[in-house]
Amino acid sequence: MKPMANLTAHITLLMFVIAVVDSQSAKSTEQLIAGKNPTDSTHIARGTVFSFEHQSLAIYPGTTRTITVYIPAQYEGKKPACVYVGLDALLFEAPKVFDKLIHNGEMPVTIAIGVSPGTVASSQPTEKPRYNRSHEFDGLNDSFARFLITEIFPAVEQRKTPQGLSILLSKDPNDRCAAGASTGGICAFTLAWERPDQFRRVYSAIGTFVGMRGGDRYPVLVRKTEPKPIRIFLQDGENDQWMGGPEVGDWWMSNVTLQRSLDFAGYDHNHEWGKGAHDLEHPTAVFPEAMRFIWKDWPKPLEAQISKSQNVTLKRCLDLSSSWERVPGTGNACDQLVGKHNGEVFFKDKIKKTVIKIGLDNTITTNQIPLFEKVFCFGKHGEIIQSEKLNANCLTMTHADRIYALEEDTGSLWLIEPDGTHTVLDNELDSPAALAISPDGSWLNVLEKESHWGYTYRLKKDGTTEYKQRFFWAHAPDWAQGSGASQLCYDRSGYAYLASFMGIQIFDHNGRSRAILTMPQPVSSASSVCFGGKDMNVLYAISDGKIYRRKMKNAGVHAIQKPIRIPDQGPG
Repeated sequence: MKPMANLTAHITLLMFVIAVVDSQSAKSTEQLIAGKNPTDSTHIARGTVFSFEHQSLAIYPGTTRTITVYIPAQYEGKKPACVYVGLDALLFEAPKVFDKLIHNGEMPVTIAIGVSPGTVASSQPTEKPRYNRSHEFDGLNDSFARFLITEIFPAVEQRKTPQGLSILLSKDPNDRCAAGASTGGICAFTLAWERPDQFRRVYSAIGTFVGMRGGDRYPVLVRKTEPKPIRIFLQDGENDQWMGGPEVGDWWMSNVTLQRSLDFAGYDHNHEWGKGAHDLEHPTAVFPEAMRFIWKDWPKPLEAQISKSQNVTLKRCLDLSSSWERVPGTGNACDQLVGKHNGEVFFKDKIKKTVIKIGLDNTITTNQIPLFEKVFCFGKHGEIIQSEKLNANCLTMTHADRIYALEEDTGSLWLIEPDGTHTVLDNELDSPAALAISPDGSWLNVLEKESHWGYTYRLKKDGTTEYKQRFFWAHAPDWAQGSGASQLCYDRSGYAYLASFMGIQIFDHNGRSRAILTMPQPVSSASSVCFGGKDMNVLYAISDGKIYRRKMKNAGVHAIQKPIRIPDQGPG
């Protein structure tokens, strides 16, 4: 949102609503605070509040902002307290609400940190300051989460409470909550969505889940993505519409759409809809009940509700009892998974400069593979296949002993015949990085790393291709120009699994990304994927140099195997 013209460089859009909530709202808030445990407010110990200025030198260089910290009266400085992050500031009369809820035992002892958006101040009389609010809060990435973790939390812990106590903040994501209004509301959601390893409780009021910076994509991503261990409370009103930007979307409908997506995906969530506009009256009145919901049954850990998701593709492909686990003994510098049709899995160790095998009994064995720097695959008899003539970044061999190869630097797709003849099939691709053949042996598929796109080609009897079409569409994260496609494999039902920046994207027969498996945090992207295991139903993936695996419902299939008939999913 653009700042109002009459505000100074140190005041941002929503700050005008912080100081004033009308008497009717204050009265309703007081009633909701009392809630199930009415208490004489004169007997409630009050927390203390202090503030300081923070200047960022790293993630948001040159920005300054005010940090406001609330310390509850019950905090003793002996063990870490739960953490509440307020976007823009400590809105919703938070200190007053926390005093009563903590006193009544309806939420844990919690230190609240209000974080105003950053501003790069003017250096010359004629220079306009730069307001960072939308950049920091509306973006669909983990930058603000990293800013809190690496800059703000340490800055708070370096200080003492007004009583001289050390400030200890819990590092357990189950103990952390984020809340905000408008652009701060979507930021609170993004903190938990991008980094559930750091934040798991969310209150979003009049959130801007619209086309500011891609927030309108959230409802679809929530439906497609494997559920995360987060709890959400949404608030909005039928007359919500920020008058400075109706062209970017419908505030009210976007919140309703997100709520329906959360319900579809099986999240532990709640909402409160009203008649209000884009202001803090209703969000403030609802806040006490939202906090009761957010903190209910604490300290019981929040868990992902995968079994409650209505995503058909997830349920058809994923063993719902499974989760990612590290493959022991594989190190932290793994690259290029290569599956063998018997279920053995190989990978490169970039530090040891060797190839390592994960056996069917999970034993780890070092293998001497020639030309370590080049990619490889296996033939029908277990022989190592490499290309010395091409600078290939991807290879696959078919049941007919034909090899298909990609060259990312030239944008080329190659056919290598059994007699060694090389034929270029396409040289107009943009960063081709993932290659696989459908289980029925009919279609060759290539996805590009630096775009959303993937192409499909029908294979002719002589191994050449026809009917090239831009067919696949992959999701890409906010920070990337493309999907980061890096490897593709199939299961026996014809679902395609793509290692990408978003994690493992699962595609249907018609080239649509229908489900997304997220990788363990803090890095959510995957750089390699293949099937393996005795029954070929274990999905292996590399993320941040580490190998993970999990059980799937469907067994995988390799191009070297005899083509099989797969069920038709229809035209969709």
